[in-house]
Amino acid sequence: MDTRNPLRPRLATDPNELVPELAEVSAALFRATGNRSIPRTTISLIQLRAGQIVGSTYLAVLHTGFLRKAGESEERITSVATWQDSPWFTAPERAALALVEAVLRPNPDGERVSDSLYAEAAEHYDDKALTTLMIAIGQVNFFTAIALIAKPVPGRSFTDPWA
Repeated sequence: MDTRNPLRPRLATDPNELVPELAEVSAALFRATGNRSIPRTTISLIQLRAGQIVGSTYLAVLHTGFLRKAGESEERITSVATWQDSPWFTAPERAALALVEAVLRPNPDGERVSDSLYAEAAEHYDDKALTTLMIAIGQVNFFTAIALIAKPVPGRSFTDPWA
């Protein structure tokens, strides 16, 4: 039985305090994904989906908050989990969501990102935008380890767990 207090992160100290270089990496990744080759909302959509796939409430709450602040509708936000049959996503967003799913879910029948999926994404994104999508997926994967191991409290920071 898990007796851990769900209102406290597992790691009592903010990882940025323990490894200050983490803030530099985080800032660099944020700058790289903010190059305006794809909409910031698309990045948040794929990162929300990634949080859902890996089972991180922290990441799901974080990216849901980003989408709400960006003015996204509740229909779009809540239907990210079932984007395949949702009417609220554009073809480029669907291609991006398919990419994040392919990267994060094992494929017992072959490679995760097939040539046809790559071609579909390339129909909607130029090389810079595709590279930005790759970085955005890598960015959320980078922070997945922190979210799953350190278990920060959803909606709160490490430095102020009672915020």
